[in-house]
Amino acid sequence: MDLSTYVASAVDAVKDPSGATWGVPISNGNHLMYLYNKDLQPTPPANTDELVSMGKEFLAANPDLFPLVFNQTEPFFFIPWLGGFKGKVFTDDGVTPTLNTPEMTAALQFLHDIKFNDKLVPLESDYDVADTMFKEGKAAAIISGDWSLGGYKEVFGDKLGVAPIPEVVGGTWPAPYTSGVFFMIPAGLEGAKLDAVVDFMKFSTNMENQVDMVKKLTRLPALEAALSDPVITEDPILAGSAEQMTYGTPMPTVLEMRCVWDGLKPEMQAVFNDTKSAADAVAAAQTAAETCIANQ
Repeated sequence: MDLSTYVASAVDAVKDPSGATWGVPISNGNHLMYLYNKDLQPTPPANTDELVSMGKEFLAANPDLFPLVFNQTEPFFFIPWLGGFKGKVFTDDGVTPTLNTPEMTAALQFLHDIKFNDKLVPLESDYDVADTMFKEGKAAAIISGDWSLGGYKEVFGDKLGVAPIPEVVGGTWPAPYTSGVFFMIPAGLEGAKLDAVVDFMKFSTNMENQVDMVKKLTRLPALEAALSDPVITEDPILAGSAEQMTYGTPMPTVLEMRCVWDGLKPEMQAVFNDTKSAADAVAAAQTAAETCIANQ
């Protein structure tokens, strides 16, 4: 596990485009990962070729079930695949949308194809439908976030598996957006009050309390040293979550991101409904995002 990447993501998630840091990380995460039911799928696919081949084998043996479910209505659940196809939503300036790209087209086309050609995912599934299907054993795997781990552990116990979203063949590892929880201090705070706040932040982020937070909340710590504690390394679920984090990328914290979400969402849904081609959808998403930003 590349801990330098993990730690950088915790800090980068609270930086603005100029590089200024606006907070102190307490926890790290809010990222998507591949969760699977070991009774239905003993091992996860390592890459997209295996995702398809294993999915077809699963369907042949279980025609009434699905190999995979995820929230098909929100672009947050699509973004990891864009990273896997080596794409991003902004240029290097962090504010100019790059939605009309070959990488965006390829990512949308891939998800369209595993849905309509390979039949690996249901025709419809929002967050609640995907969650219910997975919990009821109607789907072998789900792409969901670290916030769901506690609930799935209650349902599946040691039958719950956690792994990175499968690597894109010809691309790279999917890159889910990451964020966390942070302390922020008002600019005018000073004197004894500032000293007390700083002491509390140090207390909350020391080794003991970071490990205790992991035990109680099943959320990953921001402190690098805490990642080496047995509470994480000896827990396959937390270890899997931490591994996925190393492939993640901090969610942009700029106002333009809202325009990206709003421009991409209806076009992504059109592709998932098979009513618009991926190429036409990304062109429309780019125009919508640019128009939104211009009118802000």
